[in-house]
Amino acid sequence: MKWDEAAEKILIKMLDHLGFEIQVEKVVENDDVCLNITTDESKCIIGRNGDRLEDIQYLVNRILQKHYPDAPRVKVDCDLYRREQESKLVEKAKELAEKVIESGKSVRTRPLNAYYRRIVHNALVDESVTTNSPKSAARYKRIEIQASN
Repeated sequence: MKWDEAAEKILIKMLDHLGFEIQVEKVVENDDVCLNITTDESKCIIGRNGDRLEDIQYLVNRILQKHYPDAPRVKVDCDLYRREQESKLVEKAKELAEKVIESGKSVRTRPLNAYYRRIVHNALVDESVTTNSPKSAARYKRIEIQASN
């Protein structure tokens, strides 16, 4: 069994044990594997601001890494919630970058986890701004967006 099939099996079994009836679609983009869950109980799986979805993804990847140490990380989504959140985040980051360019004053994002911070940093690479995350052990951090000199 390949690692991506194993990840799908882990996800289905985990949510089945929790009593959810789900369908899983595997989506492959740029060598990234995303397992998209479709269910009538998406709010329960997503949680508040996607926190349960993050936890499910974390557990799937931990179990997968135990059995397939070389497997890349698998993304878990539910009814394309993450995809929508990511595009909203990129849009908001670009708006903040425009604001920084116009005013010359730096701005900070809302606290973000490492995954979403990486999305913001990558979205603003080609803009006329620089991005900086503070060094700390906190799980959620703000990104400071500054005008390039």
